[in-house]
Amino acid sequence: MSADHALAPGDPGDVLTADEVGAPLGPRATLLQISTAFCAPCRATRRVLAGVATHVPGVVHVERDVADAPALAARLAVTSTPTVAVLDADGRVVRRADGVPTAAQVLAAVASALPADA
Repeated sequence: MSADHALAPGDPGDVLTADEVGAPLGPRATLLQISTAFCAPCRATRRVLAGVATHVPGVVHVERDVADAPALAARLAVTSTPTVAVLDADGRVVRRADGVPTAAQVLAAVASALPADA
């Protein structure tokens, strides 16, 4: 993902539950990755998101395969993999993107998911 393809704002109406995501949401933010089994960019995205989740307290990385979660992929209108959605603590999609984000892009997206006093 190039710098001009930073994680775009999500639809403010998109709120996902832990049941829909298939895992507990992070207490501060969730990095939701929709992937496919043989997707090389998905592996690179996994490394970036897992690294951010490891270094930012309260942020979790959840990866779902589109084949195992077709309803989730449809709900997010996934047209390519990887697709990344950044959710706030309430499950609201605050940013989303297709392709491999940089760590800086993910950190900026996570910052937008945190409350102002965080």
